Amino acid sequence: MYIVEGNIGAGKSTFLRLVAHHLPHIEVIPEPVASWQQPINGESILANFFQDTPRWAFTFETLTMMCRVKEHLIQQGKGSVRILERSIYSGHYCFAQNGHKQKFMTELEWEIYNQWFNFLIPDKCRPPLGFIYLRTEPDIAHQRIKQRNRSEEEGVPLEYLQQIHDRHEEFLIKKEGVLPNLKEVPVLALNCNEDFEQTPENLESHFHEIAQFIGDTTARKKNQDAEIVALQA
Repeated sequence: MYIVEGNIGAGKSTFLRLVAHHLPHIEVIPEPVASWQQPINGESILANFFQDTPRWAFTFETLTMMCRVKEHLIQQGKGSVRILERSIYSGHYCFAQNGHKQKFMTELEWEIYNQWFNFLIPDKCRPPLGFIYLRTEPDIAHQRIKQRNRSEEEGVPLEYLQQIHDRHEEFLIKKEGVLPNLKEVPVLALNCNEDFEQTPENLESHFHEIAQFIGDTTARKKNQDAEIVALQA
């Protein structure tokens, strides 16, 4: 299992649609954004989050963690090569931690959230074979958000995108404060500042890097498993 990570507007959905089309041997699992956009009692929790972040941060991050844990547990037991869009890890290290840093969550809410994370994640969810990070500058992500014009994202400020970008850099590049078993997970960082859907050479380069990354990490996992078997013999 591999996970695609990146900021809002980095191009994850577009990228995975192209992966599914051009690399049909890879199964793509999209982020369940629709379940967060769908109105419940006339309200969309995603729209509420962007309109009044301090009020909805804890509720939204707890819901998304629950959804991602369910999906992670389903997918980690399957054998084929599959790529998930976002994860329990970026939910925690990028979005929830940013909510705490920016005081969108109270200290009590942050403590409750962390109790759930520490209960659910380290023992029950196995780390992926690798992260694929669509690395995009915040101003470019901001432009793309404006272009796609999703109603629930209206008014997402550049300042927020810069914060989420910084959290992704801390999580995936610097690996600051992450769980010990995540520090060993390889990261493929792709420069996605330039358009890849309309530029075949960029897309081909990304696909080549992904194929090599999957090959290398799969071989690495097989070697690790063989070493474990040898030690147990």
